[in-house]
Amino acid sequence: MTERTSRTVLLRGGAVYSPADPFATAMLVEGGHIAWVGSDGAAEAYAATADEIVELDGALVTPAFVDAHVHATATGLALTGLDLTGSPSLPAALAAVTAFVEAQPETGGVLIGHGWDETGWPEGRPPTRAELDAAARGAALYLSRTDVHSALATTALRTLTEDLAERPGHHADGPLTKDAHHAVRRTALAHLTPEQRRRAQRATLARAAELGIGALHECAGPEISSEADLAALLELAAEGEGPEVFGYWGELGGIETARRLGAVGAGGDLFVDGALGSHTACLHARYADAEHTGTAYLTAEQVADHVAACTGAGLQAGFHAIGDAALAAVIEGVRTAGERVGADRVKALRHRVEHAEALDDKAIAAFGELGLTASVQPAFDAAWGGPEGMYAQRLGAERAAGLNPYAALLRAGVPLAFGSDAPVTPLDPWGTVRAAAFHRTLEHRISVRAAFTAHTRGGWRAIGRDHDGVLVPGAVANYALWAADELVVQAPDSRVAGWSTDPRSGTPGLPDLTPGHELPLCLRTVVRGRTVYER
Repeated sequence: MTERTSRTVLLRGGAVYSPADPFATAMLVEGGHIAWVGSDGAAEAYAATADEIVELDGALVTPAFVDAHVHATATGLALTGLDLTGSPSLPAALAAVTAFVEAQPETGGVLIGHGWDETGWPEGRPPTRAELDAAARGAALYLSRTDVHSALATTALRTLTEDLAERPGHHADGPLTKDAHHAVRRTALAHLTPEQRRRAQRATLARAAELGIGALHECAGPEISSEADLAALLELAAEGEGPEVFGYWGELGGIETARRLGAVGAGGDLFVDGALGSHTACLHARYADAEHTGTAYLTAEQVADHVAACTGAGLQAGFHAIGDAALAAVIEGVRTAGERVGADRVKALRHRVEHAEALDDKAIAAFGELGLTASVQPAFDAAWGGPEGMYAQRLGAERAAGLNPYAALLRAGVPLAFGSDAPVTPLDPWGTVRAAAFHRTLEHRISVRAAFTAHTRGGWRAIGRDHDGVLVPGAVANYALWAADELVVQAPDSRVAGWSTDPRSGTPGLPDLTPGHELPLCLRTVVRGRTVYER
């Protein structure tokens, strides 16, 4: 243990969010663990021997957040390069492309951008290949859609991709989907230099630390990144200057690869289907705005084989599944795996389902029965929910209103872990908690406290570490300090909220996340007793 992490730190004069003491105002940290939580008066006994005393001046201390689904390199490229998120129109997006290309040095490599979304543009369409070629000045450019399940590619990049025109999902003029998209993305990422990758990954880790995120679950795989990319990220995180990173390797049957890379699971973005925005989420009934039902990448039998193999190896499995047909395949496959190798063994590993958006009551009950963890992204609803949003365009308002049923999942006892899927939506932990508490569909809302737990302790439970993510004596010292206004207890039912704000209830408060209120500002982030960010 280094001298830095063996120090004793006393924090006092604030509010400590702890189940050990709902009225705590002080906390003692020894090395990488929490030693004590209590009142300022009792803290005086530790002041004389502490190596550092942090005067909180009313700041809030909470567990650090866990973002349970990220793509670090792609997020860093968006943070440091071309990000079209929020572009108001097609011409504005093309102008941003031109400005980005003209600012780049002449390297002859591939340029990468992200974030276009034609559903919010007056033109209602993405650029043609000719328009993109002109805007990119002939450069090789890969431009992923906001959901990262389709992409635009210039002619220069397409010519670098072998057999592109013969692959499913190829379109001569428009966005690429399915295998054509995967192929062109592999080509683009293969042209990243190690320095470009490291710079992007550093940017992501730094941004996460700045937002009070102490751990990230990287969802890697051969279709979305590469072995080299995951290995480089885990090596960078091991240097200990930022959040911890836990890798998932999403390859069918890729158990040995996951172990060799140091991944905690053979899952993450192991695609059973695609995304609603790209019309590739797999549905039982056709899209409201397209004459098909999406794309199925894996069958229930393939899911069963993967889960059975992972269970036999003692390794967590996981799948990307959004549409109701894809989720049905996952449920059938996991249940079949349980019949083969033992239902209790399958349930014990808490296999994950990423996104899990189109769940009905029967599917939710099956998640509870099978012990599945729902790794979900509330910011999706904030971005695309509501009667006028993209979900309603794709599915119709009635079907769209059933998406992301967080309250029903909690009632069924399904473990929730919150993430961003960055760069699909930004790293924004308090915004994520707000999105779940103020879901666009009232019946799906959960309390701020439950949402906060899903974004802290839920991320640790998703990797089997049940005792992390809380501020209690003996716990790992992963925490963040926040400048926040009055602390309250918010629940979907106003009668519960009114009762809970009574101090006699013994319920610790959290910042008021009502839309329109400023989100808390991170002052310091600490990972295993090490300060990785300080404002």
